[in-house]
Amino acid sequence: MEIRQLTYFVAVAEELHFGRAAARVHIAQPALSTQIRALERELGVQLFVRSTRRVELTVAGETFYDRCVRILSDIDVSAEVTRSVAGKTARKIRIGTIYPATIGVLPAFLSKIARKYPDIQLQIQSGSTGDIIRNLESGQINLGFIRPVENIGSLRFFSMANDEYLLAVAKDSQLAGLDEIGIDDLRDQKIISFSRQNLSYTERYFTEMFAEHDLARNIAYSCDDTFALISLVSAGLGIGFAPQWTKDFPNRNFELRKVRGVDFRIGMGVAWNTEDPTAARDDIIDIARSLVRPPRQSATALSL
Repeated sequence: MEIRQLTYFVAVAEELHFGRAAARVHIAQPALSTQIRALERELGVQLFVRSTRRVELTVAGETFYDRCVRILSDIDVSAEVTRSVAGKTARKIRIGTIYPATIGVLPAFLSKIARKYPDIQLQIQSGSTGDIIRNLESGQINLGFIRPVENIGSLRFFSMANDEYLLAVAKDSQLAGLDEIGIDDLRDQKIISFSRQNLSYTERYFTEMFAEHDLARNIAYSCDDTFALISLVSAGLGIGFAPQWTKDFPNRNFELRKVRGVDFRIGMGVAWNTEDPTAARDDIIDIARSLVRPPRQSATALSL
């Protein structure tokens, strides 16, 4: 079994299409198919279910995929460790990010990294905080722009900024015309809430707040992300709390308003694995630290 065979297998497993996988690893499709069949013969198991319409992983293939990703990641990390010991600069930085960071601190971080290391490869992938943490622990990424987590084991985190949540209302809503909005003004409104099943900082905070103010009965719709919430608000179906960065959405049909008594700010920062030599280099972490935005003195940050 060769490393290149593992690379070929991972490409097919992620693309689920031999043509696209072949283009990705820069070999002819027949040659790729031959390599996968040889790998299956060596393992004595079928890794893919093939048909004229689709390619799917078998249960054995899913297990082998997880192992291959770890093996290839370990090889990359081992190479970086060796380069680090020799005082060489990292060749690639793999970054995981939640969406708010992509329009906030991430562009400034990438710009500084690119200026300091013009030959470095930057690989960006989006995901949830949970997904990014798992990828940091497995070595699949080097840095993660995520919501706050505790420093546990080899995982380290520092906060960079806070997102303030405001009430999103349709532009033609009666609330949009008020100079000041209080909790009592929400009692005759349909509320759009984040799904409780996610149990993240934001969902937990607003679920508890609605219950505290006897507004839980007003929840008419729930959704999994900010984009869906804003779409429902824009359609005039209700109101909901959204992060302040949504004010920059183009052609928006909603307004953001402060609600008296509601002051919710959720942190965002950088996490890394101290056992990862690429992320642990002081200069990379220092670049991230240089972008920390000081909190507004008039507000208290909440991390629930």
